[in-house]
Amino acid sequence: MTLGNLGNILAVLFVLAIWAVAGYAVWFWGPGLRPRKVWCPVLKKYTQILAEQKEAKFRNSYAGLAIVDVKRCPLLGGAPYLCDRECLS
Repeated sequence: MTLGNLGNILAVLFVLAIWAVAGYAVWFWGPGLRPRKVWCPVLKKYTQILAEQKEAKFRNSYAGLAIVDVKRCPLLGGAPYLCDRECLS
């Protein structure tokens, strides 16, 4: 194995590692169902919710992710929402 071949192999491994890190970051912080700790203004306490995040589509100034739905909220205990989903804003 020559020094040139070793450099090519290392370059390919470096690019693959960068792609793996970028893919993990998108999976971890990207759209999907994510647990979030939020303040509930109705019951006046913090809770851990399961929120669905999607791309904001320029609704926000930074065009990042926006919470579009709450899938699980332990404060409600299966009851219907008490408000018009005030925690989403």
